[in-house]
Amino acid sequence: QVQLVESGGGLVQPGGPLRLSCAASGRPFSNTVMGWFRQAPGKEREFVGSITWTGATVSYANSLMGRFTIFRDKARNTVYLQMSSLKPEDTAVYYCAAGMVVTSTEKDYDYWGQGTQVTVSS
Repeated sequence: QVQLVESGGGLVQPGGPLRLSCAASGRPFSNTVMGWFRQAPGKEREFVGSITWTGATVSYANSLMGRFTIFRDKARNTVYLQMSSLKPEDTAVYYCAAGMVVTSTEKDYDYWGQGTQVTVSS
């Protein structure tokens, strides 16, 4: 079993930054891929990006590349989503997920956190 706990969500003004954290626990993560997804009100959940636990492979949704950065701290078993130049359309519940393959497909992730709300508004 894997437990994932997101934190760091909140209200941020347009143009501002925000960093989300995903703390992982439960088993060794050396072969794990960590993904970030988001779900805006009335929309389907969408892929944000992913990172292998080794950090060797990082992927992003094309539309978010350049504003969002994913990195991890192996010592803390934590993956981060650094967001910058936030826009109102980035408002969503953000989820982290764990799987075994590098993929943007939601169903390929086996474990999910509870999500954290990000609201971009003035």
